[in-house]
Amino acid sequence: MVRVFLVVMDSVGIGGAPDADDYFNGEVPDTGANTVVHIAEACAKGQAEQGRHGPIDLPNLMLMGLGDAIDRASGQIAPNIPLSRGTQWAAAIETSKGKDTPSGHWELAGVPVTWDWHYFPKTDPVFPRTVLDRVRQITGCAGILGNCHASGTAIIDDLGQAHVETGYPICYTSVDSVFQIAAHEEHFGLDRLYHLCAELAPMLHDMRVGRVIARPFVGDATSGWTRTPNRKDYALSPPKPVLTQWLQNAGVEVRAIGKIGDIFSMHGIDSVVKGADTDLMIALHDHIATAPDNSFTFANFVEFDSLYGHRRDVSGYARALEWFDREIGVAVENLRDDDILIITADHGNDPTWHGTDHTREQVPVLITGGPMVARHRIGFADVAASIAQVFGVENQGAGVPFWVS
Repeated sequence: MVRVFLVVMDSVGIGGAPDADDYFNGEVPDTGANTVVHIAEACAKGQAEQGRHGPIDLPNLMLMGLGDAIDRASGQIAPNIPLSRGTQWAAAIETSKGKDTPSGHWELAGVPVTWDWHYFPKTDPVFPRTVLDRVRQITGCAGILGNCHASGTAIIDDLGQAHVETGYPICYTSVDSVFQIAAHEEHFGLDRLYHLCAELAPMLHDMRVGRVIARPFVGDATSGWTRTPNRKDYALSPPKPVLTQWLQNAGVEVRAIGKIGDIFSMHGIDSVVKGADTDLMIALHDHIATAPDNSFTFANFVEFDSLYGHRRDVSGYARALEWFDREIGVAVENLRDDDILIITADHGNDPTWHGTDHTREQVPVLITGGPMVARHRIGFADVAASIAQVFGVENQGAGVPFWVS
């Protein structure tokens, strides 16, 4: 009986999105953004030396076809990521109308997003009064802090002490379709933060806001403020059944690692493990060792995106890629003969690019095990169709299997 592990390297794009000129960071279109290539070029030039040294070193991802996928997507050869000449890889193009987490993951799970998300305008203040009144009603607070576009780390540095003193939640957004609420785990309370987000989410989902995100933090003004791993996303539910539901309904055990449970509102998911990426990697190794036959594990490693991409930290992103490569090499060694491991991404977030937003890119699809790959240029939804096929489950989504029939 087959086991499949689908691992998303959040934001690890490989450039070349055909419609990148329709997406922007500020006034600059995403044309030419290429997360992996630009990181590799910076490393080769000695421009990514914090906590690491020299050219990018990704031997395991390279052997799986990362360089080949980059070449197919953008026609470039990344420094120190040569072609592998293997066949179990592809470059995937997204059709959904966003370059965000839900759009990418839903389409990987078979259901593209066909509508336009609601984005809050770049005004000050940013949120409509009806939403703010609802926050005040739920919390019993007389006001809120923030009410702006902001970096999640910068806003708690700016408003953390005011939050502790007033008890007001810090509400902010970004260029994504999100309403984010930061609150101190001890002074405000983690459960209270979760309750606020859960109660507020239906109103925002009705507006087509993709996610309400709880952003807990700890610390004080003297030692500094630190976000914790207890983030929780309250996402709009997919409009149709997704891969996890197709499989679960057919008797496949579905396990989630990372924010997958939040992204899919736990639809079709039997269990979930959350935490920092180092904890999630331990969980992935454990699932490879212990997951039963006829099981599907869906994992997301978010810190490429959250810690390094948005912060335009090239060295940090390179370190994270090299760490992931070492760990995934161990994972591959421990796979069973009939296991299938698929490594992909959901969008780009080029840390060398203008602004702080995601970048519209193609993504790699790197495969160990399974049938031979018939096509090297695919759509995101083809991933779900291919996984459904190996489990013998009906493909209810928009994709077409990429295996040789």
